[in-house]
Amino acid sequence: MSTVETDFVPVAAPRPNGHKRVRSMDALRDDHARRRTAATRGGDPGRQHKLGKRTARERLDLLLDEGSFVEVELFRRHHGAGMRLPPLGPPTDGVVAGSGTVDGRRVFVYAQDFTVLGGSLGAAHAAKIHKVMDLALATGSPIIALNDSGGARIQEGAPALDGYGGIFRRQVEASGVVPQISVVLGPCAGGAAYSPALADFTFMVRDIAQMYLTGPDVVRAVTGERVTHAELGGADVHGARSGVAAFVHDDEESCLEDVRYLLSLLPSNNLEPAPRTASRDAASDERPAFATIVPAEPNRPYDMRAVVAELVDDGEFLETHADWARNIVCALARIDGEVVGVVGNQPLVSAGVLDIPAARKAARFVRFCDAFGIPLVTLVDVPGFLPGVGQEHEGIIGHGAKLLYAYCEATVPRVQVIVRKAYGGAYIVMDSRSIGTDLSLAWPSNEIAVMGPEAAVNVLYRKDLAVATDPADLRSRLIGEYADHLVHPYYAAERGLVDDVIDPAQTRIAVARGLAMLRDKRTHRAARKHGNVPL
Repeated sequence: MSTVETDFVPVAAPRPNGHKRVRSMDALRDDHARRRTAATRGGDPGRQHKLGKRTARERLDLLLDEGSFVEVELFRRHHGAGMRLPPLGPPTDGVVAGSGTVDGRRVFVYAQDFTVLGGSLGAAHAAKIHKVMDLALATGSPIIALNDSGGARIQEGAPALDGYGGIFRRQVEASGVVPQISVVLGPCAGGAAYSPALADFTFMVRDIAQMYLTGPDVVRAVTGERVTHAELGGADVHGARSGVAAFVHDDEESCLEDVRYLLSLLPSNNLEPAPRTASRDAASDERPAFATIVPAEPNRPYDMRAVVAELVDDGEFLETHADWARNIVCALARIDGEVVGVVGNQPLVSAGVLDIPAARKAARFVRFCDAFGIPLVTLVDVPGFLPGVGQEHEGIIGHGAKLLYAYCEATVPRVQVIVRKAYGGAYIVMDSRSIGTDLSLAWPSNEIAVMGPEAAVNVLYRKDLAVATDPADLRSRLIGEYADHLVHPYYAAERGLVDDVIDPAQTRIAVARGLAMLRDKRTHRAARKHGNVPL
């Protein structure tokens, strides 16, 4: 007796005499088990291990709670609709997709499998990703992408490109509705690179992750430049120079562990609060160390991360883009058990000045926190915007406006703490009272002014200094007078621009009480389709 096989179950050809083969349930179950084992096995795991990479399923085991993964469309495959493709492709079509839990909370995930068709994206592969993205949006659950792909499946042509477009459209629809996390654990080239760029947070692993629109061969052919994959689009490039990667790790284990940690700080969607932990009695937690961390002299550097650590619960915070735009700190943490987003100028790097990368980094972080109902705490010690022809020509005005727009648009509870300097337009942009912060606190070391006393005296008394018999003595006296009249610690508070001048040791107490006061804040906006962000 001869048989012909469908995709899944052997079906007997009709016998000449009209009799049919009798199939037993045991035989069908055995066949099913064989096919499922083959499908879940994928390609050769040794191929991945030789490259220093884990397989797709090994990665899911690290990411998700044990035994929680529910796979969808395991048996889906392409059907030879392209050049040089077999009539029937392998099961999974190069992507493992489904849902699981992280610390008991539902997430949806897809992991591209480089051992099956190089993880390349064709129509069937894309359809599986579309399905889990649709389910994530329908259930209000985070979506996590584990990227390890050779790119669009060339043999399929336009349908592969259409598949990418479907992914990007769904990412935009889900933006601000459910958190989106992209993890680059191998190649991510061409159009595929837009997916991590659209995600809320992107992770990369050194030595194995590369991300670029055009690879080294194309760059060499077009420009003559010779560059390696790592130099063009490695993890350190995107972590420190382009800013596409929010987190960079040395290995997959620590990377996926940090993905789990990040999820513990995020709500499942924009209608739910972020997970709270037990109160730490922050409203009565005096911290004298604040006064020892920050020097009173406005030009002496210190590490703003030490201030953040003193402010938040247990000194724990997750800093995003730690190696890019290091002159500003953006971090997720908890204060009295409640998740907050912290933004702070970093005096250790370029005196904490705002420049183009800093404005871009902080603006995106502020918008993320606002989209997901995470209160904002802004720590201010800023001498101004970075001056220079390069900054002006590269668009510091437009990029600075992004941060200004982000704060003005934010409706979450907002608390500002002016630690030391707050000069010029940079003071306004760093969530000042004038652009809508709910509570503005200042230390006695605060200096709020159009510019620093030295610069102001040089402008206001230029002619007097030029003819003075002792210009140094005159300058010193004028600086003192200017500071006494316009930059003393209570000048802004007396005019209602600061709500309170507090003892530095009371900072954690004041911020915690302020956040508690603002917890039920509601804001009503004028009806509109959307604003026009200065992109």
